[in-house]
Amino acid sequence: MLYALSWFVIFSLLALWSLATWAAHAFAVWAVSNAGTLTGAASGVEVRLPEWLAAWVPPQVAQAITALLSGLAPLVESLLQAAPALAGGLTVATWVIWGLGSALLVLLGAGLHLLVAMWRRHGGGSGPQPARRAAA
Repeated sequence: MLYALSWFVIFSLLALWSLATWAAHAFAVWAVSNAGTLTGAASGVEVRLPEWLAAWVPPQVAQAITALLSGLAPLVESLLQAAPALAGGLTVATWVIWGLGSALLVLLGAGLHLLVAMWRRHGGGSGPQPARRAAA
C-alpha cells in the first residue's frame, strides 16, 4: 500500500509540475511575442519616484537612477524588438527544464520506493510476523 501511495504522490507532483511548466511557457511565449509592440510606448516616459518614496530618497540618488535608466533605454528597446525571435528558443528551454524536473521527480519516486522496501525488510512492515518462542 505504501508503494502505491508514494507513486500516487509522485505522479500527482508530476502532473502539477507539467501544468505549471505549461502555464509558465504559455505566459512567456505570449509576453515575448507581444514585446515588440511595446518599444515605442516607453521611449518618451520620464521615470519619477512615487511621492511617498521621494521624501526618503536624496535628490542626487533619484537623478542618478533616472540617468541610468535613460541610458539603458536604447538597450532595452533593441532587446524588445528582438524578443519575438526568441520564442522558438523559449520552447526548447521549457522542454529542457520540464525534462530535468520530471527526471528529478521520478528519481524521488525511485528513492521513496527503495526507502519503503528497506523499511519493510527491517521489520517495519505490517505483514505477517514470524512467531517467536518464549524462553523458558
